[in-house]
Amino acid sequence: MNWLFKCTLIINGFPIRDALLEYSRLDNNVKKRAFLIFKHFERHNLFYQKFLKSGGFRNIEKWEDIPIIQKKDFQINIDEIIGDISLNSLHIHSTSGSTGNPFYFAKNKFCHAMTWAHTDAKLMEHGLRIGSSLQARFYGIPLGGLKYYKERFKDFLGARFRYPVFDLSDENLLKVLQDFRVKRFEYINGYTSSLVVFAKFLIARNIVLKEICPTLRLSMPTSEVCDDIDRKYLEKGFGVKVVNEYGAAELDVIAMEDVDGDFVLNEETLFVEILNDYNLPVKMGEEGKVVITALYNKAMPFIRYEIGDRAVLSEKVKNGRRVLDKVIGRTNDIIKLPSGKVSPGLTFYYITKSLLDEVGYVLEFKITQTQLNEFVLEYVSPNELLLETKISLQKAMDNYLEKGLIIKLKRVVFVSRTNAGKLKHFISLIK
Repeated sequence: MNWLFKCTLIINGFPIRDALLEYSRLDNNVKKRAFLIFKHFERHNLFYQKFLKSGGFRNIEKWEDIPIIQKKDFQINIDEIIGDISLNSLHIHSTSGSTGNPFYFAKNKFCHAMTWAHTDAKLMEHGLRIGSSLQARFYGIPLGGLKYYKERFKDFLGARFRYPVFDLSDENLLKVLQDFRVKRFEYINGYTSSLVVFAKFLIARNIVLKEICPTLRLSMPTSEVCDDIDRKYLEKGFGVKVVNEYGAAELDVIAMEDVDGDFVLNEETLFVEILNDYNLPVKMGEEGKVVITALYNKAMPFIRYEIGDRAVLSEKVKNGRRVLDKVIGRTNDIIKLPSGKVSPGLTFYYITKSLLDEVGYVLEFKITQTQLNEFVLEYVSPNELLLETKISLQKAMDNYLEKGLIIKLKRVVFVSRTNAGKLKHFISLIK
């Protein structure tokens, strides 16, 4: 982490020096630290006390007796969760809604600084530094107002050059390709589906990105599962190794591949459990739901928090850290439009952000593309969406995708899942 980026964090109230010191002193007793954060919320957080009481949980002394908390439990006004903590003293953001269950979350600033400390340590293992190693960033971005310029400024400080992924047409990707000829990028980071589109674009033209950008060292897909097929496309198109990252905005990086390609769990800032349907630990090699406790967040009780993914633990252990064999979940289809534009399904995170601000709240949603110009948005909410929200959704469709698209809104009691029980937030029926 370079000095400029570190100073920026300090100026914004994130105690990065204290976090780096704490990070250097961490021990392997992660379950003990998890129980301490549970006791903190049990004693000091009214929302969590009510949550425990409503389930009949009292005088908990064993970790396994702590109840599982889910996304739906956090889909209320954030003031009700954080209590008397000032919002100005917290880092506030929203989840991507990639699992179809969006909500706002808060982190105390030391917790967020620990996230940066962990990210920097993991990148250093691959010879990269935050704020120094130039990153090609394939992400979304707000397309207007102060938020747009704020993200651009953060990119500048973090040595990131962002390529918004709302238009992945050949014409735009040709412009991206020209940048790789002149910029000294060291790594690529972005939505898995977006990186795969770029890789396929290169393969179709018999181009290997590493050959035109010799400084390129690795690609780092995130936000969506990168399966073996995706990995082959990325390796062939980019000509560099793939370092898979698995994380959640409300938590931290959950696991990242090390230099040997092992998917090592973050047991520095998180306690990760893989549980069966009875909330008991699965055996090694068995699939289970991912349940996580945030060890440093004293603003929101992410205690045994079920994030909506499933995973399999490996029998391997690296430097005292457990290893994931694979992650199941968080895959989304690609949006194809009448103009020929292509965009990742996660574009709907930006389009549907106004739903998070709706007074009645949207508890779950799923978007289905039924025709090139037609989309159906099913949502679960106590109330019908207001006319103003419907208008803002249509404007967002025009802005982030293209004009002339139709979005049909359908309020439902329950959003259907996949055969594996996953809520996939965007599905395309276009062949």
